[in-house]
Amino acid sequence: MELSYTVAVLIIPVFMFLFLGIVGVKLSKKTAGILGTLAMGVTTVIAYAAAFTYFFGTEQGQVIDGVRQQLTVLDLTWLEFTKNLVIKIGVLLDPISAMMLIVISTVSFMVHIYSLGYMDGERGFQRYYAFLSLFTFSMLGLVLATNIFQMYIFWELVGVSSYLLIGFYYTLPAAVSASKKAFIVTRFADLGFLVGILILSFYTDTFDFISLTSDPQAAISTAGGATFLGCSVMTWALTLIFMGGAGKSAMFPLHIWLPDAMEGPTPVSALIHAATMVVAGVYLVARLFPIYAVDVTALEIITVVGAFTALYAAAVACVQSDIKRVLAFSTISQIAFMITSLGVASPELHHGVGYMASMFHLFTHAMFKALLFLCAGAIIHAVHSNEMSAMGGLRKYMPICHIAFLIGCLAIAGIPPFAGFFSKDEILVAAYAKSPIWGVWLSVVAGMTAFYMFRLYYKIFWWNNPDYGHHTPHEAPMTMTFPLIFLGLVSIVAGFIPFGEFVTSNREVYEIHLDWTVAGTSIAIAVVGIALATVMYRKENNLPEQLANRFRGLWTAAYHRFYMDELYQFITHKIIFARISKPIAWFDRRIIDGTMDLLANVTNSASFAVRRMQSGSVQTYVWFYLVGAVAVAVITIICLI
Repeated sequence: MELSYTVAVLIIPVFMFLFLGIVGVKLSKKTAGILGTLAMGVTTVIAYAAAFTYFFGTEQGQVIDGVRQQLTVLDLTWLEFTKNLVIKIGVLLDPISAMMLIVISTVSFMVHIYSLGYMDGERGFQRYYAFLSLFTFSMLGLVLATNIFQMYIFWELVGVSSYLLIGFYYTLPAAVSASKKAFIVTRFADLGFLVGILILSFYTDTFDFISLTSDPQAAISTAGGATFLGCSVMTWALTLIFMGGAGKSAMFPLHIWLPDAMEGPTPVSALIHAATMVVAGVYLVARLFPIYAVDVTALEIITVVGAFTALYAAAVACVQSDIKRVLAFSTISQIAFMITSLGVASPELHHGVGYMASMFHLFTHAMFKALLFLCAGAIIHAVHSNEMSAMGGLRKYMPICHIAFLIGCLAIAGIPPFAGFFSKDEILVAAYAKSPIWGVWLSVVAGMTAFYMFRLYYKIFWWNNPDYGHHTPHEAPMTMTFPLIFLGLVSIVAGFIPFGEFVTSNREVYEIHLDWTVAGTSIAIAVVGIALATVMYRKENNLPEQLANRFRGLWTAAYHRFYMDELYQFITHKIIFARISKPIAWFDRRIIDGTMDLLANVTNSASFAVRRMQSGSVQTYVWFYLVGAVAVAVITIICLI
């Protein structure tokens, strides 16, 4: 089969991970970095070739009667439980997996190039590139999986590799804590994912994506109306599967790991927390969307979780002072936009435009958010701080970074003709079509997005001009600047891609038509948000401080993320550890261990007492014999009487 070369996008990164992991320490840092980057470049070329062949090739029969087909490039049997319940390892190409090939390979390649400059001189440089290759392999394996169990395997590999990258600076306690936090939180979510997989496969008797989604009504009906606690077991299965996605995509209340994950290197933040791992939950729901579309309850849960998370994260982002944390909460809010879009994507409304809009925003957001994170890395590299208070007036020192960051801000704010405008507009169209409530809700979040992003922009590049002393900021080297230019250009033109012709819920061609009623409203809201940020932050003034003092309670709560971390600390330490785990530990040590120790001590004491009978003295043996004989005689006489 012509597309069989797609397997190489998995083989090359995993080989590079093993190669750099084993012999990397014997290579110079420069050699290891160049080899890792070249390997990722080859992987990117192959990924693009596979995607373009799938979308534009004619030999494979990808389009039949106007419907893009799902092509199984590789399908090998791994485990066989029953005749139908078989776990296979393979490669599946369809519109969303082909699209994700482009997203993952592009961002990963840019991060590899960028890291040559950003990570220069860092200890563990070879190890860093090995971990990047492992992560890329895991993420590509996740999106190309032919069945949900294979996806789960790579899902866990993504978790492991992200743990290694977040904790790259393992000598820093904050980085170690952040990596453990990310790993533990996502593991709890993944437990729900696994249980959901088991329930789904138990009733449908298959793990295969094509089998599950080709006839979703039949898949749902296999449960035979079985219920648990008043809900269909299939609703439970789909909700638990979404729980896994909510953990990876940092949806409320499983979002607490993402802001702390910024302790990792900034290029890692761009790769993992902007464009790839955090969209795994969106991709999961999209992959199983035909089944979700049949289960109204599961879709409603997805909608509510996504909409609430979008507003919550936007509110927190408005007051953060660490630039990476602003971008982290911005990511949570934008991923929630995508989740909400899937939730409102009823097939009868605009042919499921919410599905297409979600995937479109996933694509555009990956580019401009990776751009923003890499710009943040260049800024941190120049001023040696994450805090906005240490920045200001950088437009004069870093003109390329300034323009690139401005492009990213305009794109995420939804200003035409930048990419974010087109994808966000389609999400709002879907939301208004479902319910005006959801439309207004997301419009408010969009306005907040424009405000906090331009607050960030003005605080970094305008505001005051601090005394940088002998460390005058300067433009980053070309290895760091080139990815900014490339992603900036993509963020300008990506919105003009006729995305509906490639990715739709029913894989049929859908022509995007801008609804100027919605688009005009969203532009006006974005302009208001930008104008407000301009008034408050373009020049140094007391207005932000005055507003913060006036709404001190709300501002403080938002700055502390509405005390979600404190709530988790209270629940885990004060309730689970102190009130549940500690009594259980006391019972285990005092009662269980005490009982076992008592039995052992009694047995030990008895053995010491019996040991005296084995003295080796004949007189002692005769004495015990006589005492025993007399005792037996006495007992016998008593019994006879």
